[in-house]
Amino acid sequence: MKRIIEICANSAQSCVEAEAGGATRVELCAGIPEGGTTPSYGEIKTAKALTSKIDINVIIRPRGGDFLYTEAEVQSMLLDIELCKELKVHGVVFGCLTKDGDIDVPLMRRLIEAAKPLSVTCHRAFDVCRDPFTALEQLIELGCDRILTSGQQSDAVKGIPLIAELVKRADGRIIIMPGCGVRENNIGKIEAETGAKEFHTSARSIVYSKMEYRNENVPMGSSIVSSEFETVQTDREKVKAYI
Repeated sequence: MKRIIEICANSAQSCVEAEAGGATRVELCAGIPEGGTTPSYGEIKTAKALTSKIDINVIIRPRGGDFLYTEAEVQSMLLDIELCKELKVHGVVFGCLTKDGDIDVPLMRRLIEAAKPLSVTCHRAFDVCRDPFTALEQLIELGCDRILTSGQQSDAVKGIPLIAELVKRADGRIIIMPGCGVRENNIGKIEAETGAKEFHTSARSIVYSKMEYRNENVPMGSSIVSSEFETVQTDREKVKAYI
């Protein structure tokens, strides 16, 4: 089976780059420093308009932090799912946990039903759940199409043992997609040792600002951002290295 590459795209232009590089799919996200949050209507619609072949999945995550959601946040997620259906994207990506660290089955069922007929991926909320094997069976029963996971480790290489076991137990009933720290120099190892065939990566490069006048003393946001005058974007040449 051909290797399938999903790119974590932080903008419509990143979707363009991912398509040009030969990726099969993108997960379109805002808020990358927070682990990904729901992108705007404009970003999603522009990504659709600027691409023609690549599948666009949209993360449905109203905020950073944990995956225990209030009813107000759930309502926001449902509205964003409806918007994604209107814009005819390929799929949506979300994950919800109970306060005890289990998959919130009733809430996931509610969101999955709302998302039909879109494809559904459970994101890395899975990586902080209490029992990955119980969660695996629950997500299969719920009808999720895939699980994005680093094997409950800080990166997918460290998570290889669990990822391999998940692939084995899934036995084709759901796609197990390694992500987090997947690079062109380790994807072969992850593929060989887990049996996974879909992979999630960013393949980004720095894009430097064309601003000539620069006031370096007034940051616009978090100290996590190293400079107001550089951003990151998917790089088509880096994408090609994964195919």
